[in-house]
Amino acid sequence: MSEITSDFLRILREREFIHQATDLEGLDRLFKDGPVTAYIGFDCTGPSLHVGSLVQIMMLRWLQKTGNKPVVLMGGGTSRVGDPSGKDTARKLLDDATLAEYMTGIHGIFEHFLDFSDRNPAAAITVNNADWLDDLSYIDFLREMGPHFTINRMLTFDSVKLRLDREQPLTFLEFNYMILQAYDFLELARRRNCRLQMGGSDQWGNIINGVELTRRVDGTQVFGLTSPLITTADGKKMGKTANGAIWLNEAQLPAYDYWQFWRNTQDSDVGRFLRLFTELPLDEIARLEALDGAEINEAKTVLANEATALCRGPDAAKSAESTAQETFAQGGAGSDLPSITLSRDMLAAGPLLVDLFVETGLGKSKGEIRRLIKQGGARLNDQPVSDETQVLEMSALSTGQAKLSAGKKRHALIRIAVDG
Repeated sequence: MSEITSDFLRILREREFIHQATDLEGLDRLFKDGPVTAYIGFDCTGPSLHVGSLVQIMMLRWLQKTGNKPVVLMGGGTSRVGDPSGKDTARKLLDDATLAEYMTGIHGIFEHFLDFSDRNPAAAITVNNADWLDDLSYIDFLREMGPHFTINRMLTFDSVKLRLDREQPLTFLEFNYMILQAYDFLELARRRNCRLQMGGSDQWGNIINGVELTRRVDGTQVFGLTSPLITTADGKKMGKTANGAIWLNEAQLPAYDYWQFWRNTQDSDVGRFLRLFTELPLDEIARLEALDGAEINEAKTVLANEATALCRGPDAAKSAESTAQETFAQGGAGSDLPSITLSRDMLAAGPLLVDLFVETGLGKSKGEIRRLIKQGGARLNDQPVSDETQVLEMSALSTGQAKLSAGKKRHALIRIAVDG
């Protein structure tokens, strides 16, 4: 397709969001004819989403900004089954209380990106697929939906095929997931007039199932659209780092660490990430992308500020940048750094620095920190830590706090409790 005329799809193409579509020309006509309701599903398998989900969230944001209605589908029902896509083993089954807790945390993320206000004619809405999945009659469901799925075809989808190719077990529970997700599309087409399901490229098979089921059962034409799997320039999956996932919720990852993740983007990824994860005009992104040498750091700072402002708010972005400047440019210890507070009694006992590095999140284990010390990458108040048995002495907190550093870019603070 050479030309796209609808605002939404044009923006997605220009910013490199589009990977696959069931009928891009037909979808373009649909958007030109008037506002479209579209959805993306998010299972509640953790207390937060991570940046691997951010492409889909930004697609919903652009959908709304172009006058269309976004639906956030929370997988209160499907989360109890578990999506086998990209997994070698079955997901841990969660109880209802944990699911409810996770759902609340995840919904809070969308409030930063979407407008749920009734005053907005394109107001976003949240629905829970437990509303229809929990009350299904098993036999009736099998009789009505089962004839539209063949085992032969289901075995060809990546979510199933890859697991079987690796000779990893796939339970009958998980095998049902793709049928349930397809049924979600049918229900949302009926209940909310949803005409489009979007998702990551790993969901293509599941989306196709929903498109075909809705056409066969109700005769309704609906569409599917996926985004590419986002990897960094070194081939790593977006959102996964050596230090763990980059969570979108503040409770799981402080704003400063979130800002630093974007600031540490590799040079060759800056332009692509500015297009995907910010709303900057494309001509400004082209200018920033063309910066060379040390000047590319300006583009990385812009990326960090814009991405953090969207997810955590403008004040959090400004504070994180200020902390970074104080920490790096001025050699200080910014107030937004991760920190722990110790009483004077705890400090008098001489806590090991190795333990404090782990407790502040600068390392996952004592072994990791010991290796860091041997490699010369651990520092206390900008001075190398050379002995793994070194303790934190009160003299190191003469200003009321001490700074721990793991390498050049990761820092944390140890503070003295005010009450002693």
